[in-house]
Amino acid sequence: MKIFLDTIGCRLNQAEIESMSRQFRAAGHEIVASAEHADMAVVNTCAVTTQAASDSRGKIRTIARAGVNEIVATGCWTSIQPKEAALLPNVRHVVTNDKKDLLVPQVLNLPPETFDLEPIDRIPIPGLHRRTRAFIKVQDGCDNKCTFCVTTIARGEGRSRPLADVINDVNAALAGDSKEIVLTGVHLGSWGQEMGQHLRDLVKALLHETDVKRLRLSSLEPWDLDADFFSLWNDKRLMPHLHLPLQSGSESTLRRMARKTTPGSFRELVHAARAIMPDVAITTDIIAGFPGETDDEFSETLEFVQEMSFSGGHVFSYSPRPGTGAAKMRGQVKPEVGKRRNRILQEAIEESAKSYRERFIGERMSVLWESTTEYGEYGWRMEGWTGNYLRVSAVAPSPRWNELDEVTLVEIQDGILKGVI
Repeated sequence: MKIFLDTIGCRLNQAEIESMSRQFRAAGHEIVASAEHADMAVVNTCAVTTQAASDSRGKIRTIARAGVNEIVATGCWTSIQPKEAALLPNVRHVVTNDKKDLLVPQVLNLPPETFDLEPIDRIPIPGLHRRTRAFIKVQDGCDNKCTFCVTTIARGEGRSRPLADVINDVNAALAGDSKEIVLTGVHLGSWGQEMGQHLRDLVKALLHETDVKRLRLSSLEPWDLDADFFSLWNDKRLMPHLHLPLQSGSESTLRRMARKTTPGSFRELVHAARAIMPDVAITTDIIAGFPGETDDEFSETLEFVQEMSFSGGHVFSYSPRPGTGAAKMRGQVKPEVGKRRNRILQEAIEESAKSYRERFIGERMSVLWESTTEYGEYGWRMEGWTGNYLRVSAVAPSPRWNELDEVTLVEIQDGILKGVI
């Protein structure tokens, strides 16, 4: 059977899609690049914003129009609104997050113990999800009660995967010639809490017990970290990039969000990271127009964002999510005000990101190539990532997909650093 896999949302969703791909292949099925050639499709949905939920529904409808008669809907939006998911065209299976690990054997009517999984081969999943990096799920769920977040409803309580299972997955990815491992989870920094361990123990184990070449951490809540955590980056295989969701630079807004941080503690954490890694890339998430956000609170956020000099980030206009505390709060900000604030914050982050990129012109850096396209008489155009998450483009005489090269960065065009191998 030919199967098309698609996903919306976070890196954890991507990690889960990669796992499903391995299982379908192990059962003898083919993963195809487009819905037009598929007998079955799996869509891993997202619900973090109203737009993500809408995109999830639209994705399923588009796949149905392409002629796929058997669609499996799973993921966060499906878990929150399973009845609505079941009513979408050609949806034959609705698999909520709590049953997602058994999705493949369930839809194939196979016992789960029959799978002899292949390595996480760096021949990418066909279609939109071409990746050199292997996304490894180490944790799921979240015990935080952030008032804007629907993910805790969709994913349930926090739970960590055993260290031995993570090491096995990483070794499988390395056996498949993966050059970079990305650890993912809903609340990655909480890994190991129920086992009396800390994320630093997992990172140390992977650095000591595997041959990983590049190890990257996805989003980390700032209250899970301390200054000592950054000493891990003395091992150069750990990529100097931290994604620390701020959400707001206003202390009063953070309290309404039920975030366990303050601008002051966030500032101290960033300073501690930069003291050990002067060139570290620090990216973030910001919500514009949170309920009750006054002009003064927005100004506090804007000033703090400018002070932090982020190397990049995502700005989301607040959208009420069903079942969350913020959806019931007074003082809902008008959508047009939220959009205006969003635009201002995006401009501020892009300005600091531009300054960060400019610092590296003339530098020589290691790049892992993630995409390869033919470029006429000049050879092959490559795009990939440095360790500190700068996107780089260069030309090579032969395809270099999933290879590491030293590249001299010479200029910036449209936010991408141009380089010479």
